[in-house]
Amino acid sequence: MSSVPAPSPNKNVTKWGHEWFKTELTNLKAQGETEGEAVWIADVFDVDGDIELGQRKSKLITIFDCRLTINWAGTASDGAEVKGRIDVPEVSHENTVDDQEPYGYMWSMTTSPTPEATAVFNLAKSRLTALMDAVFRKFPATMLDVHGRDLTVSADASRSGTPAPSTPAAAPSPSPAAAAAAAPPKPVKKPDVKAVNTTTVTVEGNFAASADDLFGLLTDEKRIPMWTRAPAQSAAKADTEYSLFGGGVKGTYIALTRPTEIIQSWALSSPTWPSDHTAQLTTTLAQGSDSTKVTFTLAGVPLGVQDEIKRNLEGYYIHGFKSIGYVQINTSSYVPVIAISVLIFAAAFSIPFLSSRS
Repeated sequence: MSSVPAPSPNKNVTKWGHEWFKTELTNLKAQGETEGEAVWIADVFDVDGDIELGQRKSKLITIFDCRLTINWAGTASDGAEVKGRIDVPEVSHENTVDDQEPYGYMWSMTTSPTPEATAVFNLAKSRLTALMDAVFRKFPATMLDVHGRDLTVSADASRSGTPAPSTPAAAPSPSPAAAAAAAPPKPVKKPDVKAVNTTTVTVEGNFAASADDLFGLLTDEKRIPMWTRAPAQSAAKADTEYSLFGGGVKGTYIALTRPTEIIQSWALSSPTWPSDHTAQLTTTLAQGSDSTKVTFTLAGVPLGVQDEIKRNLEGYYIHGFKSIGYVQINTSSYVPVIAISVLIFAAAFSIPFLSSRS
């Protein structure tokens, strides 16, 4: 009788995948309606994350969770060169194949803002977003075509877990750009929202780490680049300025209570958010017996951009921690475990009691 073959291990194609992203994204280009305006991807500065091809129930599946840092460039109508950066916190099987969620893009412009430069910045966000979306959507099918043939699964089954490649012509309309930053805020307890209608965005996560460790990860200038993948400035003292993501996020520390709370003004570096508007981020850390619950509460978010801001917070903070090995704990899974434990405990005492009465 022939023996059953052991399941094939996952095939690691990380190096190939990183190079594929760099090749496919670099030199994506779009022209503006105004003469002389153009934008393009200058280079892919960094790709981080593992990429594998595996099997599940006789089907090939793509396994990837990547984070990209991209430099863009363009020319304005007056001939000036415009440059900036795009951070993409998550390109994964989950948001590309399973849920087809919008990718969270964090845009910044390093060139000094002028009307002409701002027009190029808006062009980049509107046109390059759709082109990058199309590249990311076709990645799973391309991986299967290139690397799936030497795995022991039929070709038909290999396609069932992944959609056909997308093309730029079928790319979805780009979502509005992420909310951008305010002028350097004053160290006040409440944001000055003036005439802007605002709301509050809250994001939370539970991590298998101490509150003091996470507090340091959020405020220590030497540790912040571990999860942001970019330079940072942080003195971690009240009334001092800070800068994250290479200047993509800036603000001022208002109050720090180690290891339970951080209050800071928070702004994205972009000319599209009113210069007289600021938001306030309050981070609370509640340590339990085996994990710490981190809650990010951003007050003063203009209505209309709250969904995109929430994706940014989840992508850059929660996913940032996960990307360097911090384990996120799903506390909802504790509920059935506790319930079952209570039932078992009750049964253990009930059975002897009932036996003694019979």
